[in-house]
Amino acid sequence: MNSSVDPSKHPCFNDSVRHEFGRIHLPVAPRCNVQCRFCNRKFDCANETRPGVTSAVLSPGQALYYLKKAAAKNPRLAVVGIAGPGDPFANAEQTLETLDLVRRDFPSLILCLATNGFNLLPNIHELARLKVSHVTITVNAVDPAIGAQVYAWARDGKTLYRGKEAGALIWERQRVAIGELKKNGITVKINSILIPGINDDHIPEVARTVRALGADVLNCIPMVPVEGAEFEDLPAPSPSSLEGTRNEIEKIIPLMRHCTRCRADASGLLGEPMAEETVQDLREAASLPSRPEEVRPYVAVASREGVLVNQHLGEAEDIWVFAESDGQYILVEKRKTPAPGAGEDRWRELARALKDCRLLLTSGAGLSPLRTLTEEGLRVEMVEGLISSGLEAAFGKGNFSKLHVPWRGCGTVCQGGGGGCG
Repeated sequence: MNSSVDPSKHPCFNDSVRHEFGRIHLPVAPRCNVQCRFCNRKFDCANETRPGVTSAVLSPGQALYYLKKAAAKNPRLAVVGIAGPGDPFANAEQTLETLDLVRRDFPSLILCLATNGFNLLPNIHELARLKVSHVTITVNAVDPAIGAQVYAWARDGKTLYRGKEAGALIWERQRVAIGELKKNGITVKINSILIPGINDDHIPEVARTVRALGADVLNCIPMVPVEGAEFEDLPAPSPSSLEGTRNEIEKIIPLMRHCTRCRADASGLLGEPMAEETVQDLREAASLPSRPEEVRPYVAVASREGVLVNQHLGEAEDIWVFAESDGQYILVEKRKTPAPGAGEDRWRELARALKDCRLLLTSGAGLSPLRTLTEEGLRVEMVEGLISSGLEAAFGKGNFSKLHVPWRGCGTVCQGGGGGCG
Protein backbone atom coordinates (compact mmCIF):
# COMPACT_ATOMS: atom_id res chain seq x y z
CA MET A 1 0.00 0.00 0.00
CA ASN A 2 1.22 3.48 -0.79
CA SER A 3 2.38 5.06 2.46
CA SER A 4 1.97 8.64 1.23
CA VAL A 5 -0.72 10.59 3.10
CA ASP A 6 -2.57 13.22 1.04
CA PRO A 7 -4.11 15.73 3.49
CA SER A 8 -6.09 17.42 0.72
CA LYS A 9 -8.47 14.41 0.74
CA HIS A 10 -9.87 15.36 4.16
CA PRO A 11 -13.51 16.30 3.45
CA CYS A 12 -13.92 18.37 6.63
CA PHE A 13 -10.99 20.60 5.72
CA ASN A 14 -11.54 20.65 1.94
CA ASP A 15 -15.11 21.28 0.85
CA SER A 16 -14.29 20.51 -2.79
CA VAL A 17 -13.70 16.79 -2.04
CA ARG A 18 -16.62 16.16 0.35
CA HIS A 19 -18.56 14.24 -2.34
CA GLU A 20 -15.49 12.26 -3.38
CA PHE A 21 -13.83 11.10 -0.15
CA GLY A 22 -15.34 9.84 3.08
CA ARG A 23 -14.33 9.44 6.70
CA ILE A 24 -14.90 6.91 9.45
CA HIS A 25 -14.95 7.65 13.17
CA LEU A 26 -13.82 4.90 15.52
CA PRO A 27 -15.71 5.19 18.84
CA VAL A 28 -13.01 4.06 21.26
CA ALA A 29 -13.16 6.89 23.82
CA PRO A 30 -16.22 6.63 26.10
CA ARG A 31 -15.07 8.72 29.08
CA CYS A 32 -14.98 12.52 29.24
CA ASN A 33 -13.02 14.88 31.47
CA VAL A 34 -15.13 18.00 30.87
CA GLN A 35 -18.89 18.32 31.32
CA CYS A 36 -20.42 20.83 28.92
CA ARG A 37 -23.81 22.08 29.97
CA PHE A 38 -25.24 21.54 26.45
CA CYS A 39 -24.11 17.90 26.21
CA ASN A 40 -25.82 14.65 27.07
CA ARG A 41 -23.93 11.69 25.63
CA LYS A 42 -25.82 8.56 24.59
CA PHE A 43 -24.15 5.42 23.32
CA ASP A 44 -27.10 3.57 21.83
CA CYS A 45 -29.14 6.02 19.77
CA ALA A 46 -28.99 5.18 16.06
CA ASN A 47 -31.25 8.01 14.90
CA GLU A 48 -29.45 11.10 16.18
CA THR A 49 -26.79 12.92 14.18
CA ARG A 50 -24.67 14.83 16.64
CA PRO A 51 -21.36 14.47 18.48
CA GLY A 52 -21.31 12.23 21.52
CA VAL A 53 -23.63 9.59 20.04
CA THR A 54 -22.63 6.11 18.95
CA SER A 55 -24.27 2.72 18.49
CA ALA A 56 -21.37 0.94 20.23
CA VAL A 57 -18.05 1.56 21.94
CA LEU A 58 -15.05 -0.40 20.62
CA SER A 59 -11.69 -1.49 21.99
CA PRO A 60 -8.65 -0.69 19.80
CA GLY A 61 -8.55 -4.26 18.48
CA GLN A 62 -12.25 -4.24 17.70
CA ALA A 63 -11.86 -0.86 16.01
CA LEU A 64 -9.17 -2.21 13.68
CA TYR A 65 -11.35 -5.21 12.80
CA TYR A 66 -14.27 -2.86 12.05
CA LEU A 67 -12.08 -0.53 9.99
CA LYS A 68 -10.79 -3.40 7.84
CA LYS A 69 -14.33 -4.41 6.99
CA ALA A 70 -15.35 -0.82 6.25
CA ALA A 71 -12.31 -0.11 4.08
CA ALA A 72 -12.90 -3.27 2.04
CA LYS A 73 -16.49 -2.21 1.36
CA ASN A 74 -15.87 1.51 0.81
CA PRO A 75 -12.71 2.41 -1.13
CA ARG A 76 -13.60 6.12 -0.82
CA LEU A 77 -12.67 6.19 2.87
CA ALA A 78 -9.73 8.57 3.16
CA VAL A 79 -9.86 9.63 6.82
CA VAL A 80 -9.89 7.79 10.14
CA GLY A 81 -10.93 9.96 13.07
CA ILE A 82 -11.51 9.56 16.79
CA ALA A 83 -14.15 11.87 18.16
CA GLY A 84 -15.52 10.24 21.27
CA PRO A 85 -18.17 9.54 22.28
CA GLY A 86 -16.27 11.10 25.20
CA ASP A 87 -12.91 12.76 24.75
CA PRO A 88 -9.94 11.01 23.08
CA PHE A 89 -7.54 12.11 25.82
CA ALA A 90 -9.74 11.18 28.72
CA ASN A 91 -9.04 7.78 27.12
CA ALA A 92 -5.49 8.43 25.96
CA GLU A 93 -4.27 4.83 26.12
CA GLN A 94 -7.11 3.50 23.96
CA THR A 95 -6.85 6.43 21.56
CA LEU A 96 -3.11 6.12 20.97
CA GLU A 97 -3.24 2.34 20.65
CA THR A 98 -5.99 2.64 18.05
CA LEU A 99 -4.06 5.26 16.07
CA ASP A 100 -0.95 3.08 16.20
CA LEU A 101 -2.84 0.04 14.87
CA VAL A 102 -4.43 2.08 12.08
CA ARG A 103 -1.18 3.75 11.05
CA ARG A 104 0.54 0.34 10.91
CA ASP A 105 -2.09 -1.32 8.71
CA PHE A 106 -3.32 1.72 6.73
CA PRO A 107 -0.28 3.95 6.16
CA SER A 108 -1.95 6.08 3.46
CA LEU A 109 -5.05 7.07 5.43
CA ILE A 110 -5.36 10.51 7.04
CA LEU A 111 -5.55 10.40 10.85
CA CYS A 112 -7.44 13.07 12.77
CA LEU A 113 -8.90 13.77 16.21
CA ALA A 114 -11.59 15.93 17.76
CA THR A 115 -10.99 16.84 21.41
CA ASN A 116 -11.80 19.41 24.08
CA GLY A 117 -8.03 19.88 24.39
CA PHE A 118 -7.98 19.54 28.17
CA ASN A 119 -5.46 16.67 28.22
CA LEU A 120 -4.11 17.09 24.69
CA LEU A 121 -0.70 18.66 25.39
CA PRO A 122 1.07 15.59 26.91
CA ASN A 123 0.16 13.54 23.82
CA ILE A 124 1.10 15.89 20.98
CA HIS A 125 4.56 14.47 20.31
CA GLU A 126 3.06 10.98 20.04
CA LEU A 127 0.45 12.33 17.60
CA ALA A 128 3.24 13.80 15.50
CA ARG A 129 5.08 10.47 15.52
CA LEU A 130 1.94 8.73 14.29
CA LYS A 131 1.54 11.38 11.57
CA VAL A 132 -1.81 12.64 12.80
CA SER A 133 -2.27 15.56 10.43
CA HIS A 134 -5.51 17.21 11.62
CA VAL A 135 -6.74 18.01 15.13
CA THR A 136 -9.99 19.77 16.03
CA ILE A 137 -10.30 21.48 19.42
CA THR A 138 -13.65 22.68 20.74
CA VAL A 139 -13.10 26.18 22.16
CA ASN A 140 -16.28 27.79 23.45
CA ALA A 141 -14.74 30.58 25.52
CA VAL A 142 -11.45 32.36 26.10
CA ASP A 143 -12.90 34.32 29.04
CA PRO A 144 -13.04 32.25 32.28
CA ALA A 145 -16.28 33.93 33.34
CA ILE A 146 -18.01 32.80 30.14
CA GLY A 147 -16.33 29.42 30.37
CA ALA A 148 -17.85 29.02 33.83
CA GLN A 149 -21.29 29.31 32.22
CA VAL A 150 -20.49 26.81 29.45
CA TYR A 151 -18.79 24.09 31.53
CA ALA A 152 -20.25 22.43 34.63
CA TRP A 153 -16.87 20.97 35.63
CA ALA A 154 -13.47 19.74 34.48
CA ARG A 155 -11.73 16.73 35.99
CA ASP A 156 -7.93 16.47 36.13
CA GLY A 157 -7.10 13.09 37.63
CA LYS A 158 -8.94 13.05 40.96
CA THR A 159 -9.29 16.83 41.15
CA LEU A 160 -12.56 18.43 40.09
CA TYR A 161 -12.66 22.10 39.01
CA ARG A 162 -15.79 24.24 38.75
CA GLY A 163 -16.79 27.80 37.91
CA LYS A 164 -14.21 30.32 36.73
CA GLU A 165 -11.40 28.04 37.88
CA ALA A 166 -12.59 25.37 35.43
CA GLY A 167 -13.11 27.93 32.65
CA ALA A 168 -9.63 29.37 33.12
CA LEU A 169 -7.89 25.98 33.26
CA ILE A 170 -9.67 24.61 30.19
CA TRP A 171 -8.75 27.63 28.07
CA GLU A 172 -5.15 27.74 29.32
CA ARG A 173 -4.59 24.14 28.32
CA GLN A 174 -6.27 24.68 24.97
CA ARG A 175 -4.15 27.77 24.33
CA VAL A 176 -0.86 25.97 24.96
CA ALA A 177 -1.96 22.93 22.94
CA ILE A 178 -2.83 25.00 19.86
CA GLY A 179 0.65 26.50 19.82
CA GLU A 180 2.32 23.11 20.28
CA LEU A 181 0.24 21.50 17.54
CA LYS A 182 1.34 24.20 15.10
CA LYS A 183 5.00 23.72 16.11
CA ASN A 184 4.59 20.10 15.07
CA GLY A 185 3.05 20.96 11.71
CA ILE A 186 -0.45 19.77 12.55
CA THR A 187 -3.47 21.49 10.99
CA VAL A 188 -5.77 22.91 13.68
CA LYS A 189 -9.50 23.43 13.36
CA ILE A 190 -11.47 25.13 16.12
CA ASN A 191 -15.06 24.13 16.82
CA SER A 192 -17.08 26.76 18.68
CA ILE A 193 -20.63 26.05 19.84
CA LEU A 194 -22.86 29.14 19.54
CA ILE A 195 -25.00 29.23 22.70
CA PRO A 196 -27.66 31.99 22.83
CA GLY A 197 -27.29 34.30 25.80
CA ILE A 198 -24.06 32.61 26.90
CA ASN A 199 -21.28 33.08 24.33
CA ASP A 200 -23.01 34.31 21.17
CA ASP A 201 -21.40 37.77 21.47
CA HIS A 202 -18.08 36.20 22.50
CA ILE A 203 -17.37 33.90 19.55
CA PRO A 204 -15.69 36.61 17.40
CA GLU A 205 -13.23 37.16 20.27
CA VAL A 206 -12.59 33.40 20.31
CA ALA A 207 -11.88 33.60 16.57
CA ARG A 208 -9.41 36.47 16.96
CA THR A 209 -7.60 34.77 19.81
CA VAL A 210 -7.19 31.35 18.20
CA ARG A 211 -6.20 32.90 14.87
CA ALA A 212 -3.39 34.77 16.63
CA LEU A 213 -2.19 31.43 17.98
CA GLY A 214 -2.03 29.95 14.46
CA ALA A 215 -5.33 28.05 14.17
CA ASP A 216 -6.12 27.32 10.52
CA VAL A 217 -9.92 27.26 10.36
CA LEU A 218 -12.96 27.72 12.61
CA ASN A 219 -16.28 25.91 12.55
CA CYS A 220 -19.13 27.79 14.27
CA ILE A 221 -21.79 25.26 15.25
CA PRO A 222 -25.26 26.16 16.55
CA MET A 223 -26.17 24.61 19.87
CA VAL A 224 -29.00 22.11 19.53
CA PRO A 225 -31.07 21.60 22.69
CA VAL A 226 -30.60 18.00 23.86
CA GLU A 227 -32.98 16.26 26.24
CA GLY A 228 -31.33 15.58 29.57
CA ALA A 229 -28.66 18.26 29.19
CA GLU A 230 -28.51 21.23 31.54
CA PHE A 231 -29.25 23.58 28.61
CA GLU A 232 -32.10 21.47 27.22
CA ASP A 233 -34.58 24.35 27.63
CA LEU A 234 -32.28 26.92 26.04
CA PRO A 235 -33.42 27.77 22.49
CA ALA A 236 -31.16 27.10 19.52
CA PRO A 237 -29.71 30.24 17.90
CA SER A 238 -31.83 31.72 15.13
CA PRO A 239 -30.62 31.27 11.54
CA SER A 240 -30.04 35.03 11.24
CA SER A 241 -28.01 35.14 14.46
CA LEU A 242 -25.90 32.18 13.34
CA GLU A 243 -25.30 33.64 9.88
CA GLY A 244 -24.40 37.04 11.30
CA THR A 245 -21.85 35.50 13.65
CA ARG A 246 -20.39 33.36 10.89
CA ASN A 247 -20.04 36.35 8.58
CA GLU A 248 -18.17 38.23 11.29
CA ILE A 249 -15.91 35.26 11.98
CA GLU A 250 -15.11 34.84 8.29
CA LYS A 251 -13.47 38.26 8.31
CA ILE A 252 -11.06 36.99 10.97
CA ILE A 253 -10.26 33.36 10.12
CA PRO A 254 -11.19 30.87 7.34
CA LEU A 255 -14.61 29.43 8.13
CA MET A 256 -15.92 25.89 7.67
CA ARG A 257 -19.51 26.06 6.41
CA HIS A 258 -20.24 22.45 5.43
CA CYS A 259 -20.17 20.76 8.85
CA THR A 260 -22.70 17.93 9.28
CA ARG A 261 -22.31 17.52 13.08
CA CYS A 262 -20.91 14.00 12.80
CA ARG A 263 -21.67 11.24 15.27
CA ALA A 264 -18.84 9.55 17.13
CA ASP A 265 -19.34 6.52 14.87
CA ALA A 266 -19.95 8.35 11.57
CA SER A 267 -18.93 6.53 8.40
CA GLY A 268 -19.09 7.41 4.72
CA LEU A 269 -19.45 10.74 2.95
CA LEU A 270 -20.32 13.87 4.92
CA GLY A 271 -24.07 14.17 5.28
CA GLU A 272 -24.62 10.58 4.18
CA PRO A 273 -26.85 8.56 6.52
CA MET A 274 -25.15 5.64 8.19
CA ALA A 275 -26.05 2.43 6.36
CA GLU A 276 -27.75 -0.29 8.39
CA GLU A 277 -25.04 -2.72 7.22
CA THR A 278 -22.40 -0.41 8.72
CA VAL A 279 -24.26 -0.29 12.04
CA GLN A 280 -24.42 -4.09 12.02
CA ASP A 281 -20.69 -4.31 11.31
CA LEU A 282 -20.03 -1.91 14.20
CA ARG A 283 -22.11 -3.97 16.61
CA GLU A 284 -20.51 -7.18 15.38
CA ALA A 285 -17.07 -5.73 16.11
CA ALA A 286 -18.22 -4.70 19.59
CA SER A 287 -19.33 -8.29 20.28
CA LEU A 288 -15.87 -9.73 19.55
CA PRO A 289 -13.13 -10.26 22.13
CA SER A 290 -11.52 -6.94 23.06
CA ARG A 291 -8.40 -7.92 21.08
CA PRO A 292 -9.84 -10.03 18.24
CA GLU A 293 -6.69 -9.78 16.13
CA GLU A 294 -4.64 -11.31 18.95
CA VAL A 295 -7.17 -13.71 20.43
CA ARG A 296 -8.33 -15.10 17.07
CA PRO A 297 -5.58 -14.32 14.58
CA TYR A 298 -6.19 -17.29 12.24
CA VAL A 299 -8.69 -18.47 9.62
CA ALA A 300 -9.69 -22.13 9.30
CA VAL A 301 -10.51 -23.78 5.97
CA ALA A 302 -12.17 -27.07 5.01
CA SER A 303 -10.22 -28.19 1.94
CA ARG A 304 -9.19 -31.44 0.28
CA GLU A 305 -5.81 -30.27 -1.01
CA GLY A 306 -5.15 -26.85 0.53
CA VAL A 307 -5.76 -24.83 -2.62
CA LEU A 308 -9.55 -24.61 -2.86
CA VAL A 309 -12.36 -24.21 -0.35
CA ASN A 310 -14.11 -27.36 -1.57
CA GLN A 311 -15.09 -29.61 1.32
CA HIS A 312 -18.29 -30.04 3.30
CA LEU A 313 -17.54 -29.63 6.99
CA GLY A 314 -19.06 -33.00 7.94
CA GLU A 315 -16.73 -34.81 5.54
CA ALA A 316 -13.51 -32.98 6.48
CA GLU A 317 -10.90 -35.06 8.28
CA ASP A 318 -8.49 -32.12 8.47
CA ILE A 319 -8.87 -28.35 8.84
CA TRP A 320 -6.23 -26.10 7.30
CA VAL A 321 -5.32 -23.11 9.50
CA PHE A 322 -3.90 -19.95 7.92
CA ALA A 323 -2.38 -16.71 9.22
CA GLU A 324 -1.66 -13.36 7.56
CA SER A 325 1.81 -11.82 7.68
CA ASP A 326 2.82 -8.71 5.73
CA GLY A 327 0.02 -9.26 3.24
CA GLN A 328 0.94 -12.93 2.66
CA TYR A 329 -1.16 -15.93 3.71
CA ILE A 330 0.80 -18.64 5.50
CA LEU A 331 -0.28 -22.16 6.41
CA VAL A 332 0.13 -22.51 10.18
CA GLU A 333 -0.81 -26.19 10.41
CA LYS A 334 -3.40 -28.86 9.62
CA ARG A 335 -5.61 -29.95 12.51
CA LYS A 336 -7.57 -33.19 12.74
CA THR A 337 -11.34 -32.90 13.12
CA PRO A 338 -13.08 -34.89 15.87
CA ALA A 339 -14.42 -38.29 14.82
CA PRO A 340 -18.06 -38.45 13.66
CA GLY A 341 -20.79 -39.86 15.84
CA ALA A 342 -20.73 -37.58 18.88
CA GLY A 343 -23.43 -35.21 17.65
CA GLU A 344 -23.28 -31.71 19.12
CA ASP A 345 -20.26 -32.61 21.27
CA ARG A 346 -18.27 -33.18 18.08
CA TRP A 347 -18.76 -29.56 17.05
CA ARG A 348 -18.03 -28.18 20.49
CA GLU A 349 -14.76 -30.11 20.45
CA LEU A 350 -13.99 -28.68 16.98
CA ALA A 351 -14.73 -25.16 18.25
CA ARG A 352 -12.25 -25.68 21.09
CA ALA A 353 -9.64 -26.93 18.61
CA LEU A 354 -10.18 -23.76 16.54
CA LYS A 355 -10.47 -21.28 19.41
CA ASP A 356 -7.68 -19.14 17.89
CA CYS A 357 -9.55 -18.86 14.56
CA ARG A 358 -11.89 -15.97 13.84
CA LEU A 359 -13.59 -17.69 10.90
CA LEU A 360 -14.14 -21.09 9.31
CA LEU A 361 -14.50 -21.37 5.53
CA THR A 362 -16.31 -24.45 4.19
CA SER A 363 -18.31 -25.37 1.08
CA GLY A 364 -21.21 -26.63 3.20
CA ALA A 365 -22.35 -27.41 6.73
CA GLY A 366 -25.37 -28.78 8.53
CA LEU A 367 -27.63 -26.84 10.84
CA SER A 368 -26.26 -28.48 13.97
CA PRO A 369 -22.60 -27.54 13.40
CA LEU A 370 -23.58 -24.05 12.23
CA ARG A 371 -25.57 -23.44 15.39
CA THR A 372 -23.01 -24.96 17.75
CA LEU A 373 -19.93 -23.34 16.24
CA THR A 374 -21.65 -19.93 16.20
CA GLU A 375 -22.61 -20.35 19.86
CA GLU A 376 -18.95 -21.07 20.60
CA GLY A 377 -17.87 -17.82 18.91
CA LEU A 378 -16.64 -19.28 15.60
CA ARG A 379 -18.21 -17.65 12.56
CA VAL A 380 -18.81 -19.95 9.56
CA GLU A 381 -18.87 -18.78 5.92
CA MET A 382 -20.02 -21.19 3.20
CA VAL A 383 -18.00 -20.36 0.11
CA GLU A 384 -16.27 -21.99 -2.84
CA GLY A 385 -13.20 -21.02 -4.81
CA LEU A 386 -9.55 -20.35 -4.20
CA ILE A 387 -8.49 -20.35 -0.57
CA SER A 388 -6.49 -17.19 -1.27
CA SER A 389 -9.68 -15.36 -2.32
CA GLY A 390 -11.46 -16.52 0.82
CA LEU A 391 -8.54 -15.40 2.97
CA GLU A 392 -8.54 -11.95 1.34
CA ALA A 393 -12.18 -11.54 2.38
CA ALA A 394 -11.58 -13.02 5.82
CA PHE A 395 -8.70 -10.66 6.56
CA GLY A 396 -10.60 -7.57 5.38
CA LYS A 397 -9.05 -7.09 1.94
CA GLY A 398 -12.04 -8.27 -0.10
CA ASN A 399 -15.57 -9.58 0.36
CA PHE A 400 -17.40 -12.88 0.17
CA SER A 401 -20.13 -11.79 -2.27
CA LYS A 402 -18.68 -13.69 -5.28
CA LEU A 403 -17.64 -16.72 -3.23
CA HIS A 404 -20.84 -17.52 -1.35
CA VAL A 405 -22.72 -20.70 -2.24
CA PRO A 406 -26.31 -21.64 -1.35
CA TRP A 407 -26.66 -23.31 2.02
CA ARG A 408 -25.76 -26.96 1.78
CA GLY A 409 -26.90 -29.05 4.67
CA CYS A 410 -26.36 -32.75 5.04
CA GLY A 411 -29.33 -33.76 2.91
CA THR A 412 -28.15 -31.63 0.00
CA VAL A 413 -24.69 -33.12 -0.27
CA CYS A 414 -24.40 -36.49 1.37
CA GLN A 415 -28.02 -37.71 1.18
CA GLY A 416 -27.78 -39.19 4.65
CA GLY A 417 -24.75 -41.28 3.87
CA GLY A 418 -23.16 -40.83 7.26
CA GLY A 419 -20.47 -38.32 6.42
CA GLY A 420 -22.35 -35.18 7.28
CA CYS A 421 -23.39 -33.63 10.57
CA GLY A 422 -22.94 -36.26 13.25
